[in-house]
Amino acid sequence: MNMRNIAIIAHVDHGKTTLVDQLLAQSGVFRANEATTERAMDSNDQERERGITILAKCTSVLWNGEAGETRINIIDTPGHADFGGEVERILGMVDGCVLLVDAEEGVMPQTKFVLTKALKMGLRPILCINKVDRAHADPDRVHNETFDLFAAIGATDEQLDFPHIYASGRNGWATLDMNQPNDNLAPLFDLIVRHVPPPKVAEKKDEPFQMLNVLIESDPFLGRLLTGRIASGKAVPGMAIHALDRNGNEIERGRITKVLAFRGLKRQPVDEGAEAGDIVAIAGMSKATVADTLCAMEVTEALPAQPIDPPTISMTVSVNDSPLAGREGDKVQSRVIRDRLLKEAESNVAIRVTETSEKDAYEVAGRGELQLGVLIENMRREGFEVSISRPRVVYQTGENGERLEPMEDVVIDVDDEFTGIVIEKLSARKAELKDMGPSGAGKTRIQLLSPSRSLIGYQGEFLTDTRGSGVLNRVFSHYEPHKGPIDQQRKGVLVSNSDGETAAYALWNLEERGVMFVGAGEKTYQGMIIGENSRSDDLDVNPMKAKQLTNVRASGKDESIRLTPPRRMTLEQAIAYIEDDELVEVTPKNIRLRKQVLNPSFRKKRTKED
Repeated sequence: MNMRNIAIIAHVDHGKTTLVDQLLAQSGVFRANEATTERAMDSNDQERERGITILAKCTSVLWNGEAGETRINIIDTPGHADFGGEVERILGMVDGCVLLVDAEEGVMPQTKFVLTKALKMGLRPILCINKVDRAHADPDRVHNETFDLFAAIGATDEQLDFPHIYASGRNGWATLDMNQPNDNLAPLFDLIVRHVPPPKVAEKKDEPFQMLNVLIESDPFLGRLLTGRIASGKAVPGMAIHALDRNGNEIERGRITKVLAFRGLKRQPVDEGAEAGDIVAIAGMSKATVADTLCAMEVTEALPAQPIDPPTISMTVSVNDSPLAGREGDKVQSRVIRDRLLKEAESNVAIRVTETSEKDAYEVAGRGELQLGVLIENMRREGFEVSISRPRVVYQTGENGERLEPMEDVVIDVDDEFTGIVIEKLSARKAELKDMGPSGAGKTRIQLLSPSRSLIGYQGEFLTDTRGSGVLNRVFSHYEPHKGPIDQQRKGVLVSNSDGETAAYALWNLEERGVMFVGAGEKTYQGMIIGENSRSDDLDVNPMKAKQLTNVRASGKDESIRLTPPRRMTLEQAIAYIEDDELVEVTPKNIRLRKQVLNPSFRKKRTKED
């Protein structure tokens, strides 16, 4: 049977997962009585809630078109730069890719990022201009922009000769010519079969078995599942294999207990084995991990693994030591937190975990605040309690011993009236303006090069400045010499000076001091941050002070107190908000902000010492 392996790559929200839904539906994967869900590939809770793809996933469809019956293995990839590690690993498994670009938004930073990776691998992409039915769509402009991007990245003549197709993923149609309307995705399927070469490795099906592992997950019944594309030979259940690391050293020996192939949304065991070129999951190994080679016993050389870009942001995850610790979560010990972080680092190559000199604290480095936020949110749902420090950028040392810091490409789409304040704020944070121009519909597109550290905590301020209408996209670019100190002024905070439950009367009196983060009747403790001060210094306040009662002042008068609703922060907002001397306390039910040193008299002493 013919086989094609492709990845679908694009900037966030350009419609990858929705297009895969339609590809699955139109290839007959769903039976007539099966309910089709929207964004079927986004299978875990956080992906459904946030509406984004976090993990790359495989699926497989049968297409009966011009070239007869063909099995197409499709890999859906995430669009956020924070999860770029997923995309980098995946591209080694495929022979072609479909690059989706939104017909209205055009080329974005992440489009450039994923395209650079694909061209470096020697893939010849198919350009799919998606969402052509949008009100302000301009497919011709987007086609030219994409061609310029290919040329700017350094595509070969063969890669520059890319085919393009127009599509509406949500409505499930594609056409090679905008003047000829169509009502299905057949042209896209046929273009994939025509343009993407069959797996080169299929000729090696008589050689000894070899497979490079790119994804790892655990199954409650089968144990560790290692997914990859078979590079040579055949994987048959019961076969003896061993695992080699990048340098060819043996890690372990074992037997294949199950070979699972992707068939639609389900994985099915393949008893007669899978041949070279197919993408499969193999069970039976207990230590092998990402970038290791699984191979027959006689093979001693490892397959080359794709190097992964280094992490750019790190934060300290430590045991929760607040007075309210251990009341909501059941996983609170440092040993349990350490094991969970190491398990994450094993399956996610873009995350690095190291132990710090402080006791019970671990340094977790990743690609961005969103990636670290997703990890902490997962841990929180599993019943962990942790404290998290403010994110810091990961510096590198140059050849001459100078300090290098990560820089990011930033693209901002914003209403014309707000361009001034955005450029002013980012210039003060050492960002460099690269390009600026109208992007249609009364909006301006601003392109900048900015140090990563100046973007930590900027998102909230950006949304306030643009009245919630701005869109900010960023992606790691390269390392550059350190830009010097950046003046980032945040307002001071209101800190509780005692333990207990907040009183409505006290909060009502404190409202003129600033914005509250807590409501009435909530547990607080000394050193916990309960609000933002309207001035730049921190203020210790008492949120528990009740009204003094006398026979003149009756207790019934409290009913007339009307409190402004408190500002509740999400995990990412809290991580971006805190300063260096503060922590976020994360439990399964609450996200609290606190000072690192709870006792106010010790806190003043520390600022003097610093």
